[in-house]
Amino acid sequence: MKPARLPYNEIERLKALSNLKILDSDIDEDYDNITELASFICGAPVSLISFIDKERQWFKSKKGISANETPRDFSFCAHAILDPSKILEVEDARKDDRFIDNPLTELDEPVIFYAGIPIKAKNGMPLGSLCVIDHKPNKLSIEQKRALVRLGKQVERLLLLRTMNTNLIKTKKDLKKHNGLLKEFAVVVSHDLKMPLANVILTSDIIKKKYDGIIDDKGIKYLDYLKKTSLSMSDYITKILEHYECIAYDIDDTQYFDINEFLEELIDLLSIKNNCQINLPEESIEIHCNKIALKQILINLIGNSLKYNDKAETIIDITVSRIEDLFEFKIRDNGRGIEKEKLETIFELFATVGHLDNEGKKGHGIGLSTVQKIVDSLGGTISVSSKLGSYSEFLFTIADV
Repeated sequence: MKPARLPYNEIERLKALSNLKILDSDIDEDYDNITELASFICGAPVSLISFIDKERQWFKSKKGISANETPRDFSFCAHAILDPSKILEVEDARKDDRFIDNPLTELDEPVIFYAGIPIKAKNGMPLGSLCVIDHKPNKLSIEQKRALVRLGKQVERLLLLRTMNTNLIKTKKDLKKHNGLLKEFAVVVSHDLKMPLANVILTSDIIKKKYDGIIDDKGIKYLDYLKKTSLSMSDYITKILEHYECIAYDIDDTQYFDINEFLEELIDLLSIKNNCQINLPEESIEIHCNKIALKQILINLIGNSLKYNDKAETIIDITVSRIEDLFEFKIRDNGRGIEKEKLETIFELFATVGHLDNEGKKGHGIGLSTVQKIVDSLGGTISVSSKLGSYSEFLFTIADV
């Protein structure tokens, strides 16, 4: 018996295998399907997907044997990876100098025939092989060899998908950590900035009251402007905090509730004072979703319809329907509408239409971005259509979870 020599790039090869994190992983049906096909096509009782570690060969998938691994010194696959470009075929291992007296050839069900196609990483490093084994001498036909090569390519695609999935999991973990840091930063900034702003607002009121009759109209105007600007900044900071907090909505925190009862409670919460008519769905349905998250979405959308309406009477139509495994909401108002060129960017953070609301305030471009993030977290989508001077309609869906 002659144990296989080490590949010239053994250090890099072992590193590629380690990075794959596949050794000692769980049984996977996708790999088992390939060994099943390989065994059937090649007419061999045993088939394996093996990976050559530093001192062992480990089987990711196996058919026809019970062992999970064998020593590398006994491995036929360790010979196969020495030439990654072709199949290693051994018709009778008892007559091959490399395998004479190999313990695997002396088992009750010995390895006599072997054919293995090397399995390579994306960078070309040979990691192991897809092989078929027989307990008697054998030989593959040209068609069987071609099929074994193609099945080997399928194993390589599975490995590539595994790498991509691992990278996605790592990216998701990194993003979660990054978002957590952003949220912590937003909370700190909110606290550190809002307290001084509150002092500015309070101080401006004290100065107006204490020096009433001393400060002229121009001074009063400056103080009012200072207070208004501070209130606007405080509101801006609050909305930034809400934007980063919206990712905290847990999609598992769901409940069943009647949509019209929910909307009536929401409208009462808004304490609408101006001339307004809100039309609820003609037929109420039972909703199953995150109630708190849905409330923030609707407060934002209905609130915008109220704040930016330029008609003598504000009319808001709300419709809700079920479409397969989604709930679809439409919020339509008779307001001033949105310019066509602004529709594509309206959900971007800090993007604004540029209109002043009914109190003369300009939006910060945070609310609709927050709404989109919440809708995404609830498994839905959101879109908008509008006609300037006539209407705006927001359509969004959420998953029935």
